[in-house]
Amino acid sequence: MALADLAARGNEPPSRPVTLAEIATRQQLSLSYLEQLFGKLRRAGIIVSVRGPGGGYRLARPADRLPIADIVEAVDEPIRVTRCREGGPGCLRDCDGTPMRCRTHDLWHELSRQIHLFLSAVTLADVIAGKVAGRAAQLAEDMPAPLAAD
Repeated sequence: MALADLAARGNEPPSRPVTLAEIATRQQLSLSYLEQLFGKLRRAGIIVSVRGPGGGYRLARPADRLPIADIVEAVDEPIRVTRCREGGPGCLRDCDGTPMRCRTHDLWHELSRQIHLFLSAVTLADVIAGKVAGRAAQLAEDMPAPLAAD
């Protein structure tokens, strides 16, 4: 939400840096929370800060070259729908305490990958232009039909 606000405001003439206080007010977000997020985004090269009077933040690259997945990864929000960790000891432990994978591991792991692929295909420019609705249906149309159950 904050970066969509920043991208939309940064495109409005006259182009000027946007302050966190402005974003916090418009998006009804905590200023201290935004400060934490924007520190991570700055270190990841997603945004740049402009110091001094009239300072604030700008995107470091055009919104049409900024996939949503990059933003999510920059703020350390893993795109996982499973409690399992890649390279971790396992989902569960058997009665002896030995790590083992749960039966649904592959299902949730693949869903996590699909979410990542989807967010990699959507840019911040798509979000602010309202070009996200219907994308999942579009992707579904391109997928092969499931096999009929016997």
